[in-house]
Order: sequence, then structure tokens, then C-alpha cells
Amino acid sequence: MKKGILLVNLGSPDSPESKDVKKYLGEFLMDERVIDVPLWARNLLVKGIILNTRPKASAKAYKKIWWEEGSPLIVLSERLQKKLQKQVEEPVALAMRYGNMTIKKGLQELVDQGVDEVLLFPLYPQFAMATTETIVVLAEEIRQEHFPNIKIESVPAFYNKPDYIKVLSNSIKSHLDGKNYEHLLFSYHGVPERHIRKSDITKSHCKIDGSCCKTPSKAHEFCYRHQCYEVTRLVAEHLQFKEGTFSTSFQSRLGFDPWLQPYTDRTIERLGKEGVKNMAIVTPAFVSDCLETLEEIAMEGQEIFHEMGGNQFTTVPCLNDDSDWVALLSKWIHEWVDSKTLVV
Repeated sequence: MKKGILLVNLGSPDSPESKDVKKYLGEFLMDERVIDVPLWARNLLVKGIILNTRPKASAKAYKKIWWEEGSPLIVLSERLQKKLQKQVEEPVALAMRYGNMTIKKGLQELVDQGVDEVLLFPLYPQFAMATTETIVVLAEEIRQEHFPNIKIESVPAFYNKPDYIKVLSNSIKSHLDGKNYEHLLFSYHGVPERHIRKSDITKSHCKIDGSCCKTPSKAHEFCYRHQCYEVTRLVAEHLQFKEGTFSTSFQSRLGFDPWLQPYTDRTIERLGKEGVKNMAIVTPAFVSDCLETLEEIAMEGQEIFHEMGGNQFTTVPCLNDDSDWVALLSKWIHEWVDSKTLVV
């Protein structure tokens, strides 16, 4: 058996032009695990409304953050893949859940190198229907249809692994050293509340009432909300933050359904109104900087904070291709290869 690794990230439009953004948004938002309503309703919402109104505004946002080399998320993911490949002997391929760098192409690249056992690595610390689950489900569908002779093993959520918390904490500390800030906001990608309940394997634990995420349960294995709050708690504990100097929020809500709260934009607004003059923000739901971190947080978030009277707004980059993060991925892969089981 020859082993190989497939890193999978979110994806990006081919360019920041409206036509490419519209194509990308169409694929992304028509995913039944992203907008989890019946097909007729999803068609009406996405094709009838969103794709006729949102691409132009999204294209404008993408143009603000686009690099000469291309999409920041793609470029940063490629840098990660190349650095990781130098540290492991097994072939490392890169794919995106949406866009032209498809999972099928990534698997084909590995198969062409003789790989018949794949470690599928969704680049998300926390589990969510719209991230990890959609990647794993699609990869298995592609395997059955196109690569029935290969085996795929998926990396589970690693949000609470001590070595990950250490790498994340050290990254936060290094980027905030010497910075004057009164409050650190942990902002995570938001999801509809119904996604949390749908992912509850006990069908009864998740109440989203402020206590269920703190009460031990098997449901936590697939509870995005719990896993986000746990990252905040573990990092705060590791860095010995004082109570009241940090908090958790959720960004990027869409539509009118209840989404996870508190909302990031309103939290930034509240902190400014309460007299916080210097704040910092970190986005641990992502390992690669992207539109949400570079535009929604670093630009829009900063604008909100300044409008509310704030002064210094410091953004902590994602792990991206940080050397300690690459070393950790390499360690996990070596353990998988040596033990033939996942140690992550």
C-alpha cells in the first residue's frame, strides 16, 4: 500500500470578476450542507435571488484582497502544501471543496503517483456540516465512482488537541507581543443554529442555551459551537488570559434564520461603545486567510471599531504556512504512516 495525503480547503473564484464570483457562489451555496433546505427552496433562494444580487458586491470585496499571485486562500494553501511536501516522503496533493481545484483532481494526482491509501485532511480545526462533513461526503462519493480501489481515511476535528492548541496559542502570542490591546476577540465562522441541532448525534443534547456546550456529551464530537468555545477556553488557559479580557463571537451570517450568536460585527460595535480603545481579533475557524478574514474582519471590522470610537484594531493572521503549523502537520502524518492509524 502506498500512502498519500490530500489537503482540502474551501476554495475560491478563479478571479475577482463578477462572472467568476457568480459561478463560485453558485456551486458553494447550492451545496445542500451549506444551505440545507429542500432543493426547490435552495434553487429559488440561490438562483432566483442571491446570484442576481450578491456577485457584484462579493466581486468588489474580492478585488480588495486579491493578490498578484491570485486568491490569497489558494496561494496560502499552495505554500502550505509545498512546505509540507518537503517534510514528508508521501505525496501531498491539494484540493478545494469548491472551484476548479476539485477533490477529484486531487485524488487523481495521488493515484497517478501510485497511491492507494489516502489521508483526507480537511483544513478545518472544528467539525461542521458546511465544512468537514461536505468534504468527507463528497470525497467518498468520488472514490466510489472513480477510484473504487483506493482507501480514504479522514482526519477528524483537531480543535482540542494539545499540540494544535500550543501552535495556535504561540502564533497568537507572537503576533500580539508588544501590541497594546485591552480585549482579544475570538471570531469564528457562523452557521445556522439548525446545523448544530442536525449534527447532534444524541438528538437531544444541543439546546444552544449557554449550558449544553459545557456539559459533557457525545454530541460534542460533532458540535461546532462547543468546539469553537473550547478552542477559546483552551487558548485562554494556555496563555493565562484574565477573565473579561477575551470573548467569542461568530461572523458571516446569511439570510434571516437564527445563526450562532453573539455576532462579530455587533460585538465589535459593543466593545467600541463600552470604551475599549484597543482590541485584537483572531479567527481560529480558518487555517488560511481568506475573504472573511482579510476583508470582512480586517477591513469591515476595523471600520466598525473606528466608527465606535476605537483606536487600534489588531488582526492576528491565520496559521497559513507558519513553520510550527507545518511541523505539526508533518508530525501527525508521520504518526499516521508509522502506526497505520490516526493519532490526531
